Amino acid sequence: MTYKIVFFDVDGTITHHRDGTISKSTKKAIRALKNKGIKVVAATGRPFSMCREIEEIGIDTFITANGAYVKHNQKVIHKITMDKEIIQEMVEFAYMQNNALSFYTEEFSMNGVQDPSILKALKETLSLNEYPIINSKINEEEVYLMCLFANDDTVQKYIYTFPHITFKRWHPYVLNVLQHDVSKSIAILKVLDYFGIDKSEAVAFGDGENDIDMLELVGLGISMGNGNEKLKNIADLVTKKSGDDGIEYALKNLGFI
Repeated sequence: MTYKIVFFDVDGTITHHRDGTISKSTKKAIRALKNKGIKVVAATGRPFSMCREIEEIGIDTFITANGAYVKHNQKVIHKITMDKEIIQEMVEFAYMQNNALSFYTEEFSMNGVQDPSILKALKETLSLNEYPIINSKINEEEVYLMCLFANDDTVQKYIYTFPHITFKRWHPYVLNVLQHDVSKSIAILKVLDYFGIDKSEAVAFGDGENDIDMLELVGLGISMGNGNEKLKNIADLVTKKSGDDGIEYALKNLGFI
């Protein structure tokens, strides 16, 4: 099989699973792929504004906000926007319950609720060491994704109050708040259609539960050694940890570079 495109999750895949840095070997491997004419796409839970360092290593196609906003260079390939009334209702309810919400426009913001569990989740999911800005006028902007920070007991209140909304957990303390279906796999199909590439000709690397659908979709799914156990179980291949040059190791052993 000739593979034409590789999708990379970012945090814990392109970046070191502990310190969030990008190794020289990973930068070199991605450049080598591009030099061979293989397209490279970042597929991340990050908002677009937090992908600048990924742009710097030569990637120009981004699936962001867990699949809700997709850009190739300056062209928006795919986006899903949330209804402004739903955003307002959710913001008001979260305020009363004292729960944190995060908002994905091209930027990243929150509603101002702070707690050590929230900061821990931000560190684990987006490599953030501090809270992002508070956007008090969020319902005036295009929001592509909203996340709720909560345990299972708290989520039940939201499910009861907002029966028309889907709450999809992808981290022990974070859930996507979905009006429409959002996933990396849906976004990948949009990218493949844009470039005229079949899913069998695609490869994907990931480490988290939100990468499962992505690895299941493509022709070759690769889990990082630091990956979630559920992801490892469905992957075609498990490579070394991201901090141990896992991307370069897999690509060399597969003969891609």
